[in-house]
Amino acid sequence: ANPRAALCFHWKSVGLQVRIEGAVRAVDAAEADAYFATRPRASQIGAWASHQSQILPDRDILHRRIGEFETRFAGVEVSRPPFWSGYRVVASRFEFWRHREDRLHERLAFQRAAAGSWTNDYLYP
Repeated sequence: ANPRAALCFHWKSVGLQVRIEGAVRAVDAAEADAYFATRPRASQIGAWASHQSQILPDRDILHRRIGEFETRFAGVEVSRPPFWSGYRVVASRFEFWRHREDRLHERLAFQRAAAGSWTNDYLYP
């Protein structure tokens, strides 16, 4: 429903963070199929068996479903479930943050310009 997203990767141990903002785009079926094919077989079976993020009343239910799909796909490649796909964030802004003990952190932002080039600016902490 929201065509925009932000991703944040924080590495406290090294005092770095990267923030990415941009438009969200669904990947097409061919790309989803290609990515699904690279996943380990157990992960592919798990994609069929899991009602992702739904409440799981008993873990045995999941294990039974895994068994059912292992039987269904015995001896053949596991196809991508029709409900399984992906999204891409098309970045329009990156911000790199570096921790400083005095809390005067370094911040550098890159913004996509109209012509497809990038501008960059230092930001106040």
